[in-house]
Amino acid sequence: MNAPCRLCGSTETRLLLRGGERAHARDFLNCAHCDCVFVPDEFLLGPEAERARYALHKNDPADAGYRAFLRNLADEVIPRVPPGAEGLDYGCGEPPVLMAMLEDAGLRMTGYDLYFRPDEAALARTWDFIVCSETAEHFREPLSEFARFDALLRPGGVLGVMTGMLQDWGGFADWHYRFDATHICFYSERTMRWLACRFAWGLELPRENVAIFGKP
Repeated sequence: MNAPCRLCGSTETRLLLRGGERAHARDFLNCAHCDCVFVPDEFLLGPEAERARYALHKNDPADAGYRAFLRNLADEVIPRVPPGAEGLDYGCGEPPVLMAMLEDAGLRMTGYDLYFRPDEAALARTWDFIVCSETAEHFREPLSEFARFDALLRPGGVLGVMTGMLQDWGGFADWHYRFDATHICFYSERTMRWLACRFAWGLELPRENVAIFGKP
């Protein structure tokens, strides 16, 4: 019997792909209910190995290419929130480049990161908006994380998520995104629509790999 879906808990899951050495010999399952693709628990890294992998990321504020990549999310969020709005960069990394870019745009930012900035006070209040860039694919309990976002957002709040998405899982075998050992949860537009329905959020998909949710 296949593992239940990491996102919605459905048992209607099937083996999508059995990865080879480059994909760390992991199984990838697809859920028929919410369309999430996920890695079962037995293939997850421990906290120390996971943190060591994250520490290899090069978040260089001076890298024009990296900043251009982050603008895919920033440029969608900034026009949707009022000047001076209070925002949370969830999974901000170190250094928190997206957070700095949003501050430069006149927004008031706080960062939270499980390993690099575990500021519990940031999770004990509410926010006008939340950005979550290249983090949702690491969620072990994605439904709990999105429920947390719902609780953290003020009425009328905006949640901007940037993560790799495929529309056709037939291309999954050749997708570079699955080769990272810390990537354990993968989304499609259908998955994002399922999340919007689950939390009664509005949803826009303004560009590739970007989802903008609106809390009523």
